[in-house]
Amino acid sequence: MMAEVHDLLQEHGRQHVLQLDMDRRVVDAAAAYLTDEDAGLGFMYSGWAQAPLPHKKQPDSAPWQVRTDRVTLLVEPGRRTLPNGELQWIGVPYGSRARLILLYLQTEALRTQSREIELGKSLRDWLKKMNISPGGKTIADVREQALRITRCRLTFEVQQAGKSALVQQLIVDKALFTEDGDDSSGGQLLARTKLSETFYDQLRRHPVPIQESAIRAISKHSMALDIYCWLAYRLHVLQKDTPITWKGLHAQFGAGVKRLDHFRDTFCAQLNLALAVYPEAVVKLSAVGLTLVPSPPPVEPKRTVVAFPRSR
Repeated sequence: MMAEVHDLLQEHGRQHVLQLDMDRRVVDAAAAYLTDEDAGLGFMYSGWAQAPLPHKKQPDSAPWQVRTDRVTLLVEPGRRTLPNGELQWIGVPYGSRARLILLYLQTEALRTQSREIELGKSLRDWLKKMNISPGGKTIADVREQALRITRCRLTFEVQQAGKSALVQQLIVDKALFTEDGDDSSGGQLLARTKLSETFYDQLRRHPVPIQESAIRAISKHSMALDIYCWLAYRLHVLQKDTPITWKGLHAQFGAGVKRLDHFRDTFCAQLNLALAVYPEAVVKLSAVGLTLVPSPPPVEPKRTVVAFPRSR
């Protein structure tokens, strides 16, 4: 279906394709991707491609856990001290904006080859570039996710070749925003932040290259972002067709959805959005699940070579 959508868009244009019986969101995402001339390169840690953050807000004191055959992710919410001395749970990061902030931090760290990351105007400009309008409510929402990212603690447990590797880490050593200011002002965005040494080292060792134009086209859809990054991580290293059951997909992408049939419908719609911005990807849907077919990566390998110095 996706190949057909891309071919129709290139031959007849967006207005013609919108008149056909196709999901408008998919057509718009594919059209935006195909006409985007900004060939920016982004990076993310491979752990996120295997075990994503929640899509919706969780209770502030609740940890978040994703368990698959390959990796287990535990995100523990942080706390802060209120003026009266009481401790307040912050909650774990969630949704598309948390993902976009993390993507910016990881991309900038590898682009500059430094744990130190410029914020100031840069983060606001990047969010605008990703189709997130920098209005008052938007900045307040971004500040909330930045606070959650700053305070939370991650534990990734990876199973590979019969061995288990455990990584416990903070994401950043320095906050992104000041914690004063009300919801309307959103606090003051700081000049710079700093990735934690452990997270930075893991990012340098296991980066997943992605296209910023693809992220831009689906920037408001957190599950589509997760699926795109997962396909970018997995498809190009496969040696043969690899089936994955609906139960396995639900464990990875649908931890917040109780019923499998509800998850299946949502996943299929979000998969189509991800495929709209990854034309090279080949997957096959069936009654039992999804089959991944070896496919080219979304980014040419020669563009992903980065010479990493020692951590600093």
